[in-house]
Amino acid sequence: MMICEEHMNIAWIGAGVMGSSMARRLAEAGHAVCVYNRNPQKAEALRSCGIKTAQSIKECVQDAQAVFTIVGYPADVEQVYLNPEGIFYHAEKGAFLVDMTTSSPLLAKRLYDTAHTPEFSEKNFRVVDAPVSGGDTGARNGTLSIMVGADEDDYRSLLPLFQIMGKTITRIGGAGSGQHCKACNQIAIAGTLAGCAEAVAYALENGLDAPVILGAISKGAASSWQMDNNAPKMLKNDYAPGFFVKHFIKDMKIAQSVMAERGKKLPVLDTVLAEFEELEKRGFAEKGTQSIIARYKS
Repeated sequence: MMICEEHMNIAWIGAGVMGSSMARRLAEAGHAVCVYNRNPQKAEALRSCGIKTAQSIKECVQDAQAVFTIVGYPADVEQVYLNPEGIFYHAEKGAFLVDMTTSSPLLAKRLYDTAHTPEFSEKNFRVVDAPVSGGDTGARNGTLSIMVGADEDDYRSLLPLFQIMGKTITRIGGAGSGQHCKACNQIAIAGTLAGCAEAVAYALENGLDAPVILGAISKGAASSWQMDNNAPKMLKNDYAPGFFVKHFIKDMKIAQSVMAERGKKLPVLDTVLAEFEELEKRGFAEKGTQSIIARYKS
């Protein structure tokens, strides 16, 4: 079993709000990181950290022992892995292929199964789904929660790399289980985030000192990451994205579709999703999820 320790060649695909910080942490830990991003300008900003940039996926994954992806949507995941110019066709034999995008559990399982088809089995790819939670702050500080769907040996091999990026790393089970866990995470966030927004809206509507209210309730049973991190931003009308509205909508739709396939509904999730879709229509797609408070200020 290979253990991913010092001085690995790592390909990183996706240099957005999360990916840039995560790639930077790997480089700062001594790994040789090469980044590809569809928008090259975002990748160029990482050069100051000693990170190389590539003009194509093919160039990026050359000689990489591990390939990490964190892109926008399941369709993007499919494109970077399965397109003839993508990872499956150009990654090195035996490479770890780790998708950290919040994506479809079915797609995660499909990628794992594809690696074991006659077309690709000789390449001995180790395919892993490892979505994360913790926002831009967690990505910068290396305190992310990482939910891993992988074979046991692959999980143990990758653990040293995950520990550079995250604080809570959990193997959930086999392929696709990391994505199922992330769906549970997003369902819980949906209700909590909406609850924080309504608490803030109630305080403001009734002329209360909202910061005092948050201080009073955030240390008891109402405490949560959302209460500590996003509720104060709601008070300041600070909608800068730690996590985009458009991506949260995508995540909630993934959970909704999985349940729909089983003939089930999640009423709270459905309600919160509808609220965020209204926000998106009003031009909030690239604002942070804390901007849900705007629904109560109109």
